[in-house]
Amino acid sequence: MEETPLTLYIPLGVKTEVEFFPGFGKKQMFQAAVGSILFGLAAFLIWLMTGSVAGTVVTVLSGIAGSVMMTAKDANNLSVVNQCANMFRFARSQKYYPYRYGEEWEE
Repeated sequence: MEETPLTLYIPLGVKTEVEFFPGFGKKQMFQAAVGSILFGLAAFLIWLMTGSVAGTVVTVLSGIAGSVMMTAKDANNLSVVNQCANMFRFARSQKYYPYRYGEEWEE
C-alpha cells in the first residue's frame, strides 16, 4: 500500500469579513460614517458663518467621498487611516538617545 504525501492547501485572497465593494466592509463603513458626521458638523459651521449653500454642499459631499476613500483598503490590505495609525504608533515607540561627548583619550 503506497502512501501519498500530505499536501498543504493555503487559500489566497480570502477575506475575513463581508465587503460591500473591494476593500470596504462593515468596519470601514463605521469609520466612514464617523468621518462623514464630522465633516457634516464642519459644513454646518460653515453654513452658520457664511450662509453659503454651495460651500456647505461641497463640504458635505467632499467629506463623504473623502471619508470613503480614506477608509477603503487597497491591495495590501491597508487604508489611509490604518497607515496613519501605524506611523503614529511607530513614532511613539521610538526612543531618543542623544549623544553625549566624552573625553576618550584623556587620563
